[in-house]
Amino acid sequence: MKELTNNQRPSRAKNVALWALQILTAVAFLIAGIATLSGYPMMVETFEKIGVGQWFRYVAGVIEVASAILLLIPRLTPVGAALLVCTMVGAVLSHLFLIGGSTVPALVLLCFAAIILRGRFRTVKLGLRELSALARAQRGDAAISPERRAAMLNARVNRPTSSNA
Repeated sequence: MKELTNNQRPSRAKNVALWALQILTAVAFLIAGIATLSGYPMMVETFEKIGVGQWFRYVAGVIEVASAILLLIPRLTPVGAALLVCTMVGAVLSHLFLIGGSTVPALVLLCFAAIILRGRFRTVKLGLRELSALARAQRGDAAISPERRAAMLNARVNRPTSSNA
């Protein structure tokens, strides 16, 4: 696989800032998810106003907790952030059209999740590129020389794990 050049790697400051935002957002959603799942009266009332039923409160709570955990797993951070973006778009729309009240907290959390998704999207692009190249190498595409195919397969097998996303 082609190595990243210095201008393709996220700067150390950007990486630290994203990790700080991921941890802050994960903690916020973990607390919210636990409150939602445990039947905190305000959450029960909120989901009652939505009118779908309390089963939806459990679904939302599980999504919040699972997404919070995914934010802290480097390879799965974009998945968690994408789930949270969708969840928070639903929360904003619910506040605007069904529940009433301030949309500011939901908008802030939506922005946090969107920033994380944008900042960590490189992980998804690189993973898809790697999977595509590996599939071509295993399929034996003629466009890939035998030497390149062997190097790609060896790189995939012998790849060191990275602590950065």
